[in-house]
Amino acid sequence: MGTNFYHEHFNDWFLETFFDTYIIIMIYMFFPIPDIPPAMGLAATISAIYIIYYVLFLGSLNLGEHSRFGETIENLFYYISLNMMCTYFLIMREIVVRASFLDRHQYVMEDIALRSARATERIFLHTILPPQIAQPIQDEIRNRIKIGQKHHDLPSNKRDRVIAIQMHPDVSILYADIVNYTHLTTTLSVKELVTLLHELYARFDNAASRYAVQRIKFLGDCYYCVAGLIKPDPAHAICCVNLGLCMIDIIREVRDEVQIGIDIRVGVHSGSLFAGVLGSAKLQYDIWGQDVLIANKLEATGMPGQVHVSERTLQMVKNMYEVYPGTKAARTDAFLQKHNIITYLIISINDKGKRTELDSESNDSFNVIQHQESSSGLVLSEELKKMPLGPNGFSLLVGKLFNLKNHQELPSMSRVEIGTFFLNFRNPALEYNYLHQPDYMFKYSVLLAWCCAMSLIYLHLLFDDKHNSSGLYFDLLTFVTLSLILLLAWYKKICFWRYSMHCHNYSRLSCALFRMADSLQCSLLKRITVYTYFMITYILIVYMILDNCNEAEFQLAMIESIVYKYEQDAKCFSSWQLSCSVVLIIFMTIIFTRIPFTMKIIASLFISVIYSSIFLFQFDDVINDGGATNPYFPPEYAHLIMIIITLCTLYLQERQAEFNNKINYKWREELLKKQEDARITDQSITILLHNILPAHVVNIYLTSVAKCELYYEDYEMVAVMFASLQNFDLTLPNLHILNDIIVHFDQILYFYREDNLVEKIKIVGCTYMAACGLDLRFSSLISNGTGRGDSVFQEIHRERVSDESAQMANYTLTEKREEVVLVLTTFALDLMRTLWVCKNNYMNLSMDRAVFNADISIGISCGEVMAGVVGASQVHYDIWGNAVNMASRMDSTGVAGEIQVTEETAVILSKYGIECNYRGMTFVKGLGMLPTYFVGITSSFEFVNIGEKSLMSNASNPHSSETST
Repeated sequence: MGTNFYHEHFNDWFLETFFDTYIIIMIYMFFPIPDIPPAMGLAATISAIYIIYYVLFLGSLNLGEHSRFGETIENLFYYISLNMMCTYFLIMREIVVRASFLDRHQYVMEDIALRSARATERIFLHTILPPQIAQPIQDEIRNRIKIGQKHHDLPSNKRDRVIAIQMHPDVSILYADIVNYTHLTTTLSVKELVTLLHELYARFDNAASRYAVQRIKFLGDCYYCVAGLIKPDPAHAICCVNLGLCMIDIIREVRDEVQIGIDIRVGVHSGSLFAGVLGSAKLQYDIWGQDVLIANKLEATGMPGQVHVSERTLQMVKNMYEVYPGTKAARTDAFLQKHNIITYLIISINDKGKRTELDSESNDSFNVIQHQESSSGLVLSEELKKMPLGPNGFSLLVGKLFNLKNHQELPSMSRVEIGTFFLNFRNPALEYNYLHQPDYMFKYSVLLAWCCAMSLIYLHLLFDDKHNSSGLYFDLLTFVTLSLILLLAWYKKICFWRYSMHCHNYSRLSCALFRMADSLQCSLLKRITVYTYFMITYILIVYMILDNCNEAEFQLAMIESIVYKYEQDAKCFSSWQLSCSVVLIIFMTIIFTRIPFTMKIIASLFISVIYSSIFLFQFDDVINDGGATNPYFPPEYAHLIMIIITLCTLYLQERQAEFNNKINYKWREELLKKQEDARITDQSITILLHNILPAHVVNIYLTSVAKCELYYEDYEMVAVMFASLQNFDLTLPNLHILNDIIVHFDQILYFYREDNLVEKIKIVGCTYMAACGLDLRFSSLISNGTGRGDSVFQEIHRERVSDESAQMANYTLTEKREEVVLVLTTFALDLMRTLWVCKNNYMNLSMDRAVFNADISIGISCGEVMAGVVGASQVHYDIWGNAVNMASRMDSTGVAGEIQVTEETAVILSKYGIECNYRGMTFVKGLGMLPTYFVGITSSFEFVNIGEKSLMSNASNPHSSETST
């Protein structure tokens, strides 16, 4: 403006404004203003200054017949429209930038959270099942989940899983058994016993971790593990012997602390074994093989406080210890003599220093975990630095042309996934999905397009000197149609503003308009139709403005004004105002949201080229009469530069916004895929974990119970069952048969999932252990370490209240709890039926019938039981108590084809009309002679009803039944 004043004062030249459009665009698009209101205020101030300059200076120079009042109003419309469009563009860019940051932040944070959660669950899973066993099962579960999502009608076949057993040819097996355990079960309470076992097993687990020995499981007082199992280790025998010596020191230290007479026998043998899981429910890692039995015998025939090793193990440790000859019991044992096993004893050493080192290593590992958790912020910072700042197609092209070294360091996503000029996804499906997203900013784009159209209509009416009816009708039709589109786009928003404070029942017409507006937002084709209609309307209005100009009359008027020296009356249009209107059209062509970027660029190029060509080559006199912006620069070039700079600026800015939008969309798609993969992975891990532990144990242990913390549940009445296959050798072919049998047994569990759930506890060799009554509703005591706000405990409290109300009914709570004995006995009978079916199936196969000729013996007892998780690794849910020991003895002293029960169990069964035949006084280890009973079973595997016969009459005539010693 200063140059304009200078030339007017010294040279009498009247110059037009030219840089107003550039300055306003620069304020919104290039100035480093962080907030939108300051940019709007600065641009509005600049616009007001130009309006005042236009009115006071340029308007005063033309106070003749043709006052510039109309042109001033048009300029006002132009500045308002330009500010609105630039503000809209700035808002959209700010939304894109912030959404880009938030999307990346969410992507990184969820990725970190998902990786952390999956790592935690994976570590938890791998402490139960080794990775080489857990991963194939998890992959199979994941495939089933994906197949189930695609084909909902396909039935799932749970019997198709391949047996997960692997052979390990060079390992060392350690068996450890607590001496005087049977006496402890009778002198200590169940809680004290479990607490003592947890203390011992936690220390054993920590020692096993340091010596790289894999704990398999514990069976009451028996603890066994293997070295060289997960990873081959040439020093596996040394590791096992060191662990055994360390365990002896540990138990002696605990013995001194608690003042209880306990000790430990340890047996170690080196050889080969089979390891894996059997069955399809409550999977547990176990080992089988001849060398496993030898290690077990070494422990049974060993001496307390010493490690009993075989000759093969001793050869592998290379005389590193003080060695003595084996025990007399080992030399006279028939099994060891059959396999020519020579044994030796290794004396214990003091290993307290090593345990202290172990504790420090455990703390170090805990610190590492904490460091990993605290480093998530650093990971986020590094990931945010990798955010692409813009499309780099040009920089890549320049780098290739000039052979720059860093052109290959560009972000891989933009280089591979997105095109260079039109930023189209190279994946057509991805581009299609991106373009068909709903446009929630559609109504704002329509509002700006309507404002631009009104400015053009006003400009047309301002310079329409002919006042022909066709032009007026066209303007009226354009106004009505565009206003209807605007009303349709904003009708829902207007109704929301009006009725947001109270309820309102909308009419059918309103609902139809709502649906139409939603259809416009969601349909790409309809949005393109509206966009095209606006562009065509703009072009037609500009065409009519140019068509209204009679160039011959205009040239004649110019000649007369020069000859007769008077001001020219004939005016076609204001060239600068028409060019500014075309600038608005280019703006609107490019910033209209959710229109294909290629289409917007083509449309803007088409309008710019056509307008510039027609305007410059046909109306050069009008352009020269419209005024120059610089006395030494042709005005037609100034018009052309304004169009080109506007087009290029908007293209680059919209290209940046489109790039960010597509990068954000790509991130969202990747995040959805990552979330889906994580969901399937988490679901597979959850299914596998729930197939290993009871559901409430998984939830509580993962959320509330700290690692190495004892978790227990106390139950007053639980039925426990041990079912063992007799005369069944655990060879590799028989393991496949055993797996098939266990799978059939596990499938029966699905029919016992109602009120009295039958829970599979574990498999030990050929023994299947299950219990009924392990329901948290009936638990009298739960470990205090668990949070009381947990939903599980809220459920327990609610169920206990319902139990109290159930006592008021005819069916007492005691009778309800005693049902567990009937349910588990029925389950045991189902096992016998299933085994009979399996035997018949194998007998009908064309194979050696002697490969499977086993019977089953079952023992059942009931009473108080404590269940829980002990140890520091390999979470295993187990039960302890006299009822467990009695059920094991009922099985071990039982008879093939019979269900042997204790007297208390027989009394309960008699209440339900099941006959129990008195067997006689049976010797039970640790308890002496006890009365036992056989459950009455027919040849067709049905219960025998007692009828009028009394159980006590059977008990009073013990000579009528076989007596066992």
